[in-house]
Amino acid sequence: MKYDYRPLPELVPPDLMARAEKLSTPNICDGFSKLKLNPAQYTMDAAIKPIADSMKIVATAATVDTKEGDNLPIHVAIYSCKPGYCIVVAGRAAEDRAYMGDLMGSAANAIGVKGIIVDGYIRDKLGLAEIGMPMFSRGYKPSSPSKIGPGAINTKVECGKVSVEPGDLIVADCDGIVCVPRALIADVLDKAEEKIAYEEKRVESIRNYIRCKEEGSSLPDLTPGWVKEMLEQ
Repeated sequence: MKYDYRPLPELVPPDLMARAEKLSTPNICDGFSKLKLNPAQYTMDAAIKPIADSMKIVATAATVDTKEGDNLPIHVAIYSCKPGYCIVVAGRAAEDRAYMGDLMGSAANAIGVKGIIVDGYIRDKLGLAEIGMPMFSRGYKPSSPSKIGPGAINTKVECGKVSVEPGDLIVADCDGIVCVPRALIADVLDKAEEKIAYEEKRVESIRNYIRCKEEGSSLPDLTPGWVKEMLEQ
């Protein structure tokens, strides 16, 4: 059996990771939009959801390519992983079997894996929730995984209809999962932070409007400048 099991990619630099940890997936998508890139191209299928809405992943992608509920390469990926990575399992949305449960989740959590995303089904929901490591999947099936192999580790994959390369930045929360290609990370973060600064000013404008309304004074125009500009075209 031929195994295509490659080494872990380099972690995303700590300075970029620290900035990304302050952002949500909508913020990241806004960054893509400001770069005139379609955020849908980088956003995984909405059917892949976290066990709990509070779960969030901001990590470097390590990838697994597998199919038909085969979790042999997932085992290998977990036991060869290190802290700081998110394991992205391209399971081809297989429906017949669960890819993993709480035993594998416990091992991943002990190693320091920051989260696991499975394009397929998992099991032992309550046990995984108790472990607390962020887990995203299409849902739950009690059916046992198969162990056939070989699959592939740390190769380019498609997960949730999105291309993922080892070393990309993964940001996942209750709104969805976004993959930022490594070459775009700094630019996307810059634009996302610009949008947040704009939104903070808008929030203050809305608060001022509410104050004026409560005081009975004249109301300022709440229409954003960009809306006025578009209407004038």
